[in-house]
Amino acid sequence: MTYFLSLGSNLGDKRRNLKRAIGHLKKASVRILRASSLYQTQPVGKADQPWFVNQAVEVETDRTPWALLALLQSIEKKMGRTKTIRNGPRLIDLDILLAADTIMDTPDLVIPHPRMAARNFVLVPLCEIAPGVLHPVLGKPAAALLAESCDRSGVHKIGRWSSRSRPSEPQARNRIFL
Repeated sequence: MTYFLSLGSNLGDKRRNLKRAIGHLKKASVRILRASSLYQTQPVGKADQPWFVNQAVEVETDRTPWALLALLQSIEKKMGRTKTIRNGPRLIDLDILLAADTIMDTPDLVIPHPRMAARNFVLVPLCEIAPGVLHPVLGKPAAALLAESCDRSGVHKIGRWSSRSRPSEPQARNRIFL
């Protein structure tokens, strides 16, 4: 099954955290089909924390959504993530956005991700790699969701993984407001 995932980090070496998470996915035989650029993004929900680095990836695996969720949670735990406050700082955050055309609504797993259509830090990277992917509940492609988004938080493309460049928090003039 093909999935779209969102990766994020705002603690430690953020870029390295995302790279390590992708490495863990590969070691678990999850095939990475496409990966977006990295984006530095303004925190949503709890503003008094460091900015995030976010990325979207398209993956393929024979795992069920439940099995993939378990794998993502085990990777988060292995990398040192601890659950603290909702929308608070985190070393790594791995979320299932879409699972082909699957629709699930359970207490522990909701697909498509219930807040993806309202979050530019998810939509901008997703649109880079799959602007036409359909949200199976809303019936709209990712590009249309981004065009309709009311989210005004900052999203700043910073490129791919590189140990040479470590940007500071972008100034207001460098933010992309979509």
